[in-house]
Amino acid sequence: MKSATSARLILFHPHLHKQLPTAASRLWTPLLFFFFTFSTLAFLTLTLINTAIPSLSSAAPSSASALPIPPSVRDALLHYAAAANATSTARMSASELATLSAAIRRCSAGVRARCNLLVFGLTHETLLYRALNSNGRTVFLDESEFLISRMEQQHEGIEAYDVQYTTKVSELRDLLWSAREDSRGDCRPVQNLLFSECRLALNDLPNHIYEIDWDVIVIDGPAGYSPTSPGRMSAIFTAAVLARSKKGTAGGTSSKTHIFVHDFDREVEKVCSEEYLCKENLVETVNRLGHFVVERMGSESSNSGFCSNSSSLPSPLVTTSL
Repeated sequence: MKSATSARLILFHPHLHKQLPTAASRLWTPLLFFFFTFSTLAFLTLTLINTAIPSLSSAAPSSASALPIPPSVRDALLHYAAAANATSTARMSASELATLSAAIRRCSAGVRARCNLLVFGLTHETLLYRALNSNGRTVFLDESEFLISRMEQQHEGIEAYDVQYTTKVSELRDLLWSAREDSRGDCRPVQNLLFSECRLALNDLPNHIYEIDWDVIVIDGPAGYSPTSPGRMSAIFTAAVLARSKKGTAGGTSSKTHIFVHDFDREVEKVCSEEYLCKENLVETVNRLGHFVVERMGSESSNSGFCSNSSSLPSPLVTTSL
C-alpha cells in the first residue's frame, strides 16, 4: 500500500518563465533593421558626396576660365593700362597695347577658343597680358629669379620661369655670323631646341615650353639697353624656331604664329628680327612694336634657312693681336 505522504520533486525550467512577446517588443526588430539600413545608406551617400565635391570644385575654375573677358572689361583694362604707361616711354603705348590685344582676341575666338601666349620679360604689362588671355595659357620667361619669385608670391597661379642668358649685346655680330655658319646644323630653323647647341638657342627651359604650339609670342625682354646686357638675340632666335617647329594644325591649332618685338627701333631687335623673323613676315609696325606672322615650316624645308632672302649682316668683330 502506497504511502500518502511520499515526497514529490518539482523542477522549474527557465524557459517556462519567459514572457510572451508583447506588441512593443515586436516593434523593436523592424526599427533596429531600419536604423542600421538608414545608417549604412547615409554613410555611403556622404562618402559619395565628399568624393564628388573636390572634382566639382576643381572643374569650376576651368569652366569659368574657359570664358573670354567681356569686351567692356577688355576695353577698360586697355584704357587704364595705357593711361599708366603714358608717363614712361619704356612702356607700351596705347596703340601698341591695342595691336597686341587684337591678336590675342582673334586667337581666343578661333576653333580652339583658347590662346597659348608666351612672353619674354616681366614688365609693367604682365598682369594685363594674363587678364587679356584669361581663357588661355600665358607663360612668362625672365632673367630675374627675384622678380619671378615676387610675382608668384603676389599673384597666385601665375606661370613664370627664369632664364639664364649667356649672350651680351656687344657680341651681336659674332653671334649672328656664328649662327649663319651653322644654319644647317644646330642653328637651323626647325628643330627641338632642347637638344640644340646653337649659341643663340635657349635650351634650358622647362621641357613643356618646347612642346606647346604657341599662338602669340611677345618679346619685351631681357634687358638690352647696354653693351653688357643680355640683349634679345636669343629670345628672337628661340621664338623664330618655336614658330617654325609647330607640330601641326590638329585640334584647331593655327599654322601661323604672331610674334611681337618691342623696341623694334633698336639695332639688336631690328637686325635679329630681319635675320630670323624675316622682312617678308613683317605685317605692321606700330610705334616701336614690330608685328610678324611666321608660318610653320616642314622639316624638309629647314635647310632652306629662315628667310627667303637673307639680309646682309654687319661684319664680325675681329680681334688682332699686336
